[in-house]
Amino acid sequence: MLPLLTVLFLISYGLMTMLIVEQGQTIESQRALIRELFRDSTELTANKMKALKDKAKAGTVQSSPNAQSPSSSQKQSSQSPSAQAQPQTPPKN
Repeated sequence: MLPLLTVLFLISYGLMTMLIVEQGQTIESQRALIRELFRDSTELTANKMKALKDKAKAGTVQSSPNAQSPSSSQKQSSQSPSAQAQPQTPPKN
C-alpha cells in the first residue's frame, strides 16, 4: 500500500508544480498586459491634452482678429444690451 501512496503523492506533487508554473506564466502575461494598457492610457491622455492645447491655441488665434476689428453684429450687441437675453432664476418656494 505504501508504494501506491508514494506514486499518488508524486503525481499530485507534479500536478501542483505544473499548476504553480502555469499560474506564474498567467500572472506575468497579465502584468505585461497591464503595463501595455497603462502605456496606451498615458499616450492617449497626452494626445488629448495636446489636442486641447491646440484647440485653445486655435481659439485664441481666431478670437484675436475679432478683437481687432469687431463685426457689425458685435457692435450692435454692445450698443443694445437690453436686446440680450437675461438669465432667469427659478422662483424660490
